[in-house]
Amino acid sequence: MTDPRPDDELLALARRGDERAFAALVERYEGVVAATAIGMLGRGDDADDVGQETFIRFHRSLDRFRGEASLKTYLAHIAMNLSLNALRSRRRTLLRFSGGDDAVADALEPGAGPAGETDAAELKRVVQHAVTALSEKHRAVVVLRMFQDFSTRETAQMLGVPEGTVLSRLSRAMQELQTRLAPYVRDGFLPTPMETTR
Repeated sequence: MTDPRPDDELLALARRGDERAFAALVERYEGVVAATAIGMLGRGDDADDVGQETFIRFHRSLDRFRGEASLKTYLAHIAMNLSLNALRSRRRTLLRFSGGDDAVADALEPGAGPAGETDAAELKRVVQHAVTALSEKHRAVVVLRMFQDFSTRETAQMLGVPEGTVLSRLSRAMQELQTRLAPYVRDGFLPTPMETTR
């Protein structure tokens, strides 16, 4: 059963060393953190590591969190920064040991599964593949705006860019998704990308 107490009360208790209160906050927001990490990195060890590190950092910063942003925004911000760091680290490693940019691009995209499959799990993989094929900056705005439902202003604050930049990146990302998902939309297996990512 989830803890019904508000964030402020749980935070106050967690700051005094109440591990059950902290665990309740983790349970409440682990979905937000997981969605951010998986949206950016795909499923796997990197996303799991980001999820764990997000809550480790949150625990260490309990006394410094002053509530200027909501806890959901704060945790998503940490998860996004860690995910971007993981992508950069992944790219550096692949460049060091691979044949170049094309190999890196392929390795950064989770596999889409066998062609022709149209069950629910496969369609979910197709959409995930399309999103993770976007550039980091475009992927970030899709994950925050479309998957997580953060406002344009919140997304801009988390990414440290103007709101207009968020809107232009989102527009470009949705155009790319429209192109990538067009065969599935045309065949009736998927709704439009805008509907899908919501």
